[in-house]
Amino acid sequence: MDQASDVRTLALGETSGTVPLARDFTRTALTEWGWLPAATADRRAAAEDVLLVVSELVTNACLHAEGPERLRVVRLTRSVRLEVTDRGAGQPAPRTPHRAGRPGGHGMFIVQRLCLDWGIERIPGAPGKTVWAELSSPA
Repeated sequence: MDQASDVRTLALGETSGTVPLARDFTRTALTEWGWLPAATADRRAAAEDVLLVVSELVTNACLHAEGPERLRVVRLTRSVRLEVTDRGAGQPAPRTPHRAGRPGGHGMFIVQRLCLDWGIERIPGAPGKTVWAELSSPA
C-alpha cells in the first residue's frame, strides 16, 4: 500500500440511513481532496465509482454482516482505499456464476470489476472483519 496522505473515519453502528450517510461522508472527502466537482468526464467517473463501491460495501455489511461499525476513506498517492468494518463472521465473495439481469447478488461482483484490488482483514480472536477496496485516483 502506498503512503496515506489523509484518512477520514466515520462511526456507523445502529443508525438508519447508513448507506446515504456513508456516501455523503465519502462525497465530502472527495470534494475536499479536489475530486469533486469533477473537471472532466474521467474524473467524474472515478468519483462515481468510489461512491458506488462505498454503497456496495456498506450495503453488504448491513445485509450480511450484522451491520457496519466503521467506514474509513484513505487517500493514498495513486489511489483511494475504502474500508468497512463489521461484526459479521461471513466471507464476502462475488457470486458465481454471476447472473446479469437477476436482482441482488451483484455487490462484490461490482467491487471486483471497479477496483484495483480488494480483500478482507481479520484480527485473530476478535469478532468481525474489515472489507477493503482500492480504486485508482483520477488522472
